Amino acid sequence: MINKRLLVKNLLAHNDENSFYDKKRFIAIGEREGKAKFLKHVCALANSNPFNNSFIVVGVEDEDNKIIGVDFFDDSKIQNLVNAYLQNPPLISYENIPFPHLEEGKVVGLVTIKSNGKVCSLKRNIWKYYGGSVYFREGSISLPKVFDIELKDINSKTVATIEQHARNNIELTLDGVIDFLNNRHKDLESDYKVFKEQFVVCWAGNKKVVKGETYYNRVDIELINEQVKLFYSNLDEVTIVYDEHSFTTMEYVQLGLGGNQKYYPLEKVMIQFENNGKYQIQSTLVFEPPQYDKKTLHHIYNTNNSLLSKIEAKIVLKPNEEEDIMHLADTYLICYLNGFEEAKEEMEKGRKLTKKHYPKVYTSLKEALRIIRKVRYN
Repeated sequence: MINKRLLVKNLLAHNDENSFYDKKRFIAIGEREGKAKFLKHVCALANSNPFNNSFIVVGVEDEDNKIIGVDFFDDSKIQNLVNAYLQNPPLISYENIPFPHLEEGKVVGLVTIKSNGKVCSLKRNIWKYYGGSVYFREGSISLPKVFDIELKDINSKTVATIEQHARNNIELTLDGVIDFLNNRHKDLESDYKVFKEQFVVCWAGNKKVVKGETYYNRVDIELINEQVKLFYSNLDEVTIVYDEHSFTTMEYVQLGLGGNQKYYPLEKVMIQFENNGKYQIQSTLVFEPPQYDKKTLHHIYNTNNSLLSKIEAKIVLKPNEEEDIMHLADTYLICYLNGFEEAKEEMEKGRKLTKKHYPKVYTSLKEALRIIRKVRYN
């Protein structure tokens, strides 16, 4: 079993960017250009390493390898994105790797790419890249190739050695459990469960019981063996259920207009542990968004746009507007889910405008955009 934090360290310590490894300060797959560049690199790495894993490390400065981290990213539908745009798509995963020195909520992203052994290409046009294009790695650059397209095995031994050096052991596992329970979440209720005598899952959060059902918020869940953060959110409510073979979470989203708020199930994630040292993660989107009168939503949407215009113009908000701005993310999200697709662009704009003076609004907008990404990828 590979300790992903050690794997990241080994990649950064011993390798410049090459045909099986790339590093990024961040990736912006919520934007068309960022999505296109990400797909190009995935295609190139898959073709350059048809018989072993390739990696992209996200949250690292390019010049000095300084680990700066990125926001927790939910990868549950990223395979759908790759399947939609790539012919002969590789298997791909995005894992969130915690590092002790990073602030709460920040992680290092680790993208693992496993080719299916066939030439990967763009299935259709995206941004300035054309459908049918085939990319390979030339050193640290992903370049198109139009002739002599042949898959070669050049890195299997190197990658196998790196992964071997990142193998987990009992000391790392115990240290990880103790650190999670005693240091990182002193102010939260925390617990752990061992599955199949091999896997250790730790979780923490604020616990409350409503009508016999236990909910958590400020939730952090990690698979300690691999140093992978499975879930993180400051806002959403989560239920946790487990038995001897599986660990299941159901994420809820609070939505509504005015005082009429309700929790809606968003996504169910089940981790099933097997006796052979493997596990599978299955995610199911179960979200049924609330529907509202379009006339009412037009009024709310225009009010939100007006608030952002005032913030952009540095006009001091009135007391009632200060209250309205706190519901900006929720109301924009409801508008989007009811057919106002341009609300997403306004939310992206709102993130930039509220980051400095309205940090709570900024955080809630990030969470709302995460929900939109889940729905769109599904």
